[in-house]
Amino acid sequence: MSIKNNNHLLNKVILAAIVASSITLTACGTGKTSMFRSDVNRTAVYSESGPTRLERLSWKYSVSDKTYSSPVVANGTVYLGSNDKHLYAIDQNTGQKKWSFETGGNVEATPAISNGVIYLGSWDKTFYAINENTRAIEWRLETKGPISSSPIIHNGVVYFASEDGNLYAADVKTGFRKWSFNAGASIYSSPAIYGEHIFFGTLKGNMFAVNINTGQEYWRFKAKGKIHSSPAVDTQNVYFGSDDKYVYAVNIQTGQQSWVKKTAGPVLSSPALYDGKVFIGSKDGYVYAYDAEDGKREWEYRTEGSVFAPITIASSTVYAGSTDGHLYALDASEGQLRWKYKVDGNIYSAPAIDNDHVYFNSVNGSLYAVK
Repeated sequence: MSIKNNNHLLNKVILAAIVASSITLTACGTGKTSMFRSDVNRTAVYSESGPTRLERLSWKYSVSDKTYSSPVVANGTVYLGSNDKHLYAIDQNTGQKKWSFETGGNVEATPAISNGVIYLGSWDKTFYAINENTRAIEWRLETKGPISSSPIIHNGVVYFASEDGNLYAADVKTGFRKWSFNAGASIYSSPAIYGEHIFFGTLKGNMFAVNINTGQEYWRFKAKGKIHSSPAVDTQNVYFGSDDKYVYAVNIQTGQQSWVKKTAGPVLSSPALYDGKVFIGSKDGYVYAYDAEDGKREWEYRTEGSVFAPITIASSTVYAGSTDGHLYALDASEGQLRWKYKVDGNIYSAPAIDNDHVYFNSVNGSLYAVK
């Protein structure tokens, strides 16, 4: 999700990432958590219905600099980070700015919101816990590198990664650092959790499985290129893309490759998991659907640009942004186009979904709510 050089430009999320970095929509007031890619498994599947047909633009909000962060929705507010060093809180219904919070660097990671606290990483090398109502800083942790990876919250612990090569585990209430794991290379990939392990990739091409309680390495898998892609995980495999142009499925217990598929371009997009399929984009301009069990290609859809953005799913609809400036809504079963929407710039980030709208942003700093 970062872009201070060519690697950043390809990252997401991220964002995205591009990498850096997708998005949830659950009510924090009930103790649930809103975070990148909807859940701790990073499946990017929303229980909210989302629009399956395009009717209109409800609102648009523009910030003063580029945006690689993905939006996240909580308690009637859409949160979006910007390269102007701010996190913006936008009213979900009206598109009006509620407030902004300034950090000391670009905000390219997607925040997580839980129990009235916003958890946010910045390029100022700091991870913040911010009171949602007062904007007071509850606690902060300093790292030795910019933070482009999006945090994940699980069982009272927030996990986040830094470009200093470390994955950190901190108590959500106090910020007490439980452990850190040094992966030996910068981390843009946003981690995913399944069972007792957390999975994430590095720019040296390693996908790690680390114990969530102890911070001990369980296994590592070596791809042939950098991993910007944020993994998604199910009961069998962890799925991710690499700059080597491949999509990987690696067994979560053994760390051995289950299957691998080649595309015609680097794969910085982050996969979504739905209905037994893996959905992911490639720089070659295609969105692919693979059978999760054996990697058989079920369908492909060609856009007119590169697909670096993470994939999102709601109501059997696949949402994918492209550098051709369109957000695409595709049928998950067959890959047929349901609708597409043109915006004012490339789309590197992932949309957030509710029952009525899709919220997504262009790199030019515009946030859209369409239905």
